[in-house]
Amino acid sequence: MALRETRWHRRPAGRIDRLLRDWLTEPGSLTARCRRHCTRFAVRRLDQSRQAVGGGVLPVRDVLLECDGQPVIFARSSLSTARAGRLGAWFGQLGNRSLGSLLFAHPGFRRQGIEYCRLGPRDALHRRVSGLLGEQPDALWVRRSRHRLGAYSVLVIEVFLPAIMQLR
Repeated sequence: MALRETRWHRRPAGRIDRLLRDWLTEPGSLTARCRRHCTRFAVRRLDQSRQAVGGGVLPVRDVLLECDGQPVIFARSSLSTARAGRLGAWFGQLGNRSLGSLLFAHPGFRRQGIEYCRLGPRDALHRRVSGLLGEQPDALWVRRSRHRLGAYSVLVIEVFLPAIMQLR
């Protein structure tokens, strides 16, 4: 489910609602921000397995972040190597906990730049998320960033679902 490299931008491009732009460009933890905007926050783990990613077989985790029972963000995380030391151990033990709670709490993590992309209905990730939602939005905004811990890293891809617009 690769995303074409040529479509990523350093800033969200085009016409975007101000509220959505604020969510997309959030510099801190989306988990923490979601928690501030709802009564019940939950992480629903959809899949955690080894998948073919970029020429290797790597640990991958798909989750939905939910606010008051409504999915607002789909997140896919993949480790940089099959064996990623303590990062791999932590990753494997997250269960229904947020990866963001680890990334932003541990002082050793360093986030690299955030990139943005607009997904259309022909993109595999758009189809995956639409299937989960049971509806097909015209477009979905997604961002990605790499978080490093020593020699290892985790790539985090976050897709902003239409319900995010209800969190004001």
